[in-house]
Amino acid sequence: MGFIDEMKAKAKADKKTIVLPESEDERTYKAAETVLKEGIANVVIVGSQEEIEKNKGSYDISGAQIVDPATSDKTAGYIAKLVELRQKKGMTEEQAREILLTNYLYYGVMMVKMKDADGMVSGACHSTADTLRPCLQILKTKPGTKLVSAFFVMCVPDCEYGENGVFVFADCGLNQNPAPEELAAIAESSAQSFRMLVGAEPKVAFLSHSSKGSAKHADVDKVVEAVKIAKEANPDLMLDGELQLDAAIVPSVGESKAPGSPVAGHANVLVFPDLDAGNIGYKLVQRLAKAEAYGPMTQGIAAPVNDLSRGCSAEDIVGVVAITAVQAQNQ
Repeated sequence: MGFIDEMKAKAKADKKTIVLPESEDERTYKAAETVLKEGIANVVIVGSQEEIEKNKGSYDISGAQIVDPATSDKTAGYIAKLVELRQKKGMTEEQAREILLTNYLYYGVMMVKMKDADGMVSGACHSTADTLRPCLQILKTKPGTKLVSAFFVMCVPDCEYGENGVFVFADCGLNQNPAPEELAAIAESSAQSFRMLVGAEPKVAFLSHSSKGSAKHADVDKVVEAVKIAKEANPDLMLDGELQLDAAIVPSVGESKAPGSPVAGHANVLVFPDLDAGNIGYKLVQRLAKAEAYGPMTQGIAAPVNDLSRGCSAEDIVGVVAITAVQAQNQ
């Protein structure tokens, strides 16, 4: 059974309710039809009846809960709660009403906040910033979390590396140029996400253009410092760096470039030094290796809300819904 099939099976065993707020996009309806047909999750679609009838095409979403912010009896409570949460930022009742009636991403996050849903998936036609802004404003960070970050689950076909071709790549979607402390926090969260979703022991590699001092540069120093911080904070976690990509995942290269490393040649969690490297890296693997790329998934938010690439397919949305449901099970 492949990774996403395992996620679907886990999701079905304890069904959660996931909000899909992008009722303007046909992919939402195609994905919802599959999620409902396969019994992966309960689905909420946010939008007016007119909008949904106009956009859903021939897809059967009869099993979904349709929530129209303009008519829902929950909206007044959401407005009051949003004012309460944002009053220090000057939020008025009129502003809260305007946001919730016109921005369905905010409405979906309020549904999660008020426990009328377990998670949300968005981003097919919104930027990562648009998806994550309401989460950070309303849901906040999970207790004990140092940093909210993003990761991709990469499933590479016919691949002998990683965990049978499955990797976590981080951070590929949120933190632009993380400082050493932030890189260490990203590694810790990513290891937890890998263990939860994949069910295997994480082996974390901090990536660089250098392996164990082979190059000298301030960018390398940043990664070296991050490894030191992460090891001190997580003595039981298998992590190492700085490592070039081939040294991280190819056993023979790892033995040559980093002899004695417990991670080199066997890494399944790859921590990139910055967002440029992470974003380029995951898209290269997705397009050239024909890998399945699920994300950017978020880690560190108080409830599971996950982003999508705007180039995603409906099947990608189905996969992220399943992963979001599993995250909700583990909250």
